Amino acid sequence: MVKIVTSLALCLSFFSVSSHADSLSHYRLGVGDKIEINVFGESDLSKQFKINERGTINYPFLGEVSVKDLTLAEVEQAVVNGLKPDYLINPSVSAAIVEYRPFFIEGQIKKSGAYSYQPGLTVAKAVVLAGGFTERASKDKIYIQRSSDPENKTELAMLDSKVSPGDIITIKQSFF
Repeated sequence: MVKIVTSLALCLSFFSVSSHADSLSHYRLGVGDKIEINVFGESDLSKQFKINERGTINYPFLGEVSVKDLTLAEVEQAVVNGLKPDYLINPSVSAAIVEYRPFFIEGQIKKSGAYSYQPGLTVAKAVVLAGGFTERASKDKIYIQRSSDPENKTELAMLDSKVSPGDIITIKQSFF
């Protein structure tokens, strides 16, 4: 019985880690994200960077590198391509997110503001981070403005709706 429970826990743990890793492989970097780039065996090329308002980082030897809207794999490839011809023969590069850009929540919650994004974030979890609903909050009138939407449209959301970095959540007032 213990062996079955342990095996099940291991499977669930693996599923959780692999689904998180899968979502990271599709994550597009944006202004305010903090990333770490490591070049194996080259400590002077292994650094942390905060993506500036132009969507770039200033990388040693390469200068300003545009990383906005790239995945981590694409950043790794851009660094490899930049270092390979002139600086290193076969660079081994890895990139990771150190800190996500914030999401924003406003309206009928106790503490409006910017909060650090966490993978797997939902509207319900965001409300908890913001101190909870006020007594006048409507749980049916929740809206999200997606940072990924170029038209900046606002969409109706549910408590289990996924939240992404840069999103703006608005909790409207209930009249009953």
